[in-house]
Amino acid sequence: MTYPKILTIQDISCVGQCSLTVALPIITACGIETCVLPSAVLSTHTGGFTGYTFRDLTDDMPAIKDHWVKEGIKFDAIYTGYLGSTRQIDYVADIFEAVGAENCVRIVDPAMADNGKLYVGFDAEFVEAMKTLCRKADYILPNLTEACFLTDTEYRTEYDRAYIDNLLEKLTALGCKNIIFTGISYAPGTSGVVVLENGVYSYYEHVKLSNSCHGTGDIYASAFVGALVRGKSPYEAAKIAADYTVECIRATAQMENHWYGAAFEPVLGKLIEAVTR
Repeated sequence: MTYPKILTIQDISCVGQCSLTVALPIITACGIETCVLPSAVLSTHTGGFTGYTFRDLTDDMPAIKDHWVKEGIKFDAIYTGYLGSTRQIDYVADIFEAVGAENCVRIVDPAMADNGKLYVGFDAEFVEAMKTLCRKADYILPNLTEACFLTDTEYRTEYDRAYIDNLLEKLTALGCKNIIFTGISYAPGTSGVVVLENGVYSYYEHVKLSNSCHGTGDIYASAFVGALVRGKSPYEAAKIAADYTVECIRATAQMENHWYGAAFEPVLGKLIEAVTR
């Protein structure tokens, strides 16, 4: 078995089951050496908590990269999640070039928006910077809102296949190579993932659960990355990640007062089984 080494760049929310506290255990469970570059440290995530602490680590990122370059450290894959500023996006673009191994796989989750709106603190300048980073990626994982911002398209809550195809065409024209388009529903009671690999469309549909959880986007992206780097095809990785995320939501629904995140740990065994099958 090969033993790939991946770098993931995103913030640490110490409590809340998202970002690096999700990415590190999930990708590690897939049998991959997982290295981290934290972009910030928060006491909790920002969804529902108040008075949380925040430490910006932007200024540390270039020095960390320079040390890796000095030590000759290279990564077989680099996966980015939430990035807090255009400066961080610029630094990540430099990291892609400086410490990516030959044939390094670059995966960008353009985590910046949901439900038709940008996250607090982001603006048009940030969107433009994210477009540039997505052009450098081998895979991007936008949700519907993010795809609309990346392509300057009107956001809709009701849509058809033609609307999604138009978004895919625009993302391809932007320079995005392979697209894993999450949370796409063509029928009531269902959701799914559109996979556009080298221009070839496929779709994996699964049940849409009534309850939702913070951090499921991070869980999905991390599981996809783990499966992909372990050698699964993009479609297989998208399917594995979708099935695992559904299992996490189901597990969380059985718990009382677990509102702040998805219980991904109790069902990690199912992900391990899927990626090693």
